[in-house]
This record gives sequence, structure tokens and C-alpha cells, in this order.
Amino acid sequence: MQAMDTRQLKAFCASLPGASSRLYGEPSNVLTYSVGGKRFAHFKTSAPERWRFSIKVSSERFLELTDVSGIKPARWLARYHWVTVLDVRSLPSAHLAELVEWSHRYALGTLSKTRRMQLLGSGLQSTNK
Repeated sequence: MQAMDTRQLKAFCASLPGASSRLYGEPSNVLTYSVGGKRFAHFKTSAPERWRFSIKVSSERFLELTDVSGIKPARWLARYHWVTVLDVRSLPSAHLAELVEWSHRYALGTLSKTRRMQLLGSGLQSTNK
């Protein structure tokens, strides 16, 4: 199975409806992806954790994923069911895309219907959590 590299995953995150990115320098050193101001993914940009990737997952997936080698609870955000993928190339691209899309839909679902419509236009999509 084919895997995404960091460059491809960054492009995928940026391509999601209403997504925007922001690079934070010292001391955070993260590249975040958000929709309507709600973060759905981020990369660490400094050593020793450079290009580790974190996303929000459901509570059920959190338990499942943190048992997988190369995936651990995200520092500071684990209590909110965020996981960190140590190397994005270790997961099949379809699986990683599914996880990112869920995180994006979740973030989108926390916005008001008006805000979702502003971001997505008249083609408002279902945002089931």
C-alpha cells in the first residue's frame, strides 16, 4: 500500500474545504491546519520532533490507534483525543486520509451553521461527528 509523505499530506490538509494553514514560530514551532479557526491537524516543525503529525480522533479510535506502533497520545492534547503519528509514511495513505477527513469534519461540525455556510458556500455538507 502506498503512503503519503509529509509534502503530500500538507497538500492534502490544505485542499480540504475551508481549510487554512498557519505557521507558528518559537516557542510553538507548529504548522497548523484549521477550518473556521478550529484546528484539525498540525505538524511539529522543530527538532527532535520535526514533521510529527497530530490529529483529533474519536474516543474509540483514540484507544485503537494508541495501540498501533508509531502512534502515540499527543502531548498536551491527548485528553481531547488527539494522537501523534511519528512518521506519516508508516500509514497507508487511504487510512491517513480517512483520519484527517474525520478530524476536519469534526472541527467543521463545531462551527455554527452560518459559519459553515460561509466557509463552504451553498454546498453545505453533512458534518456528523
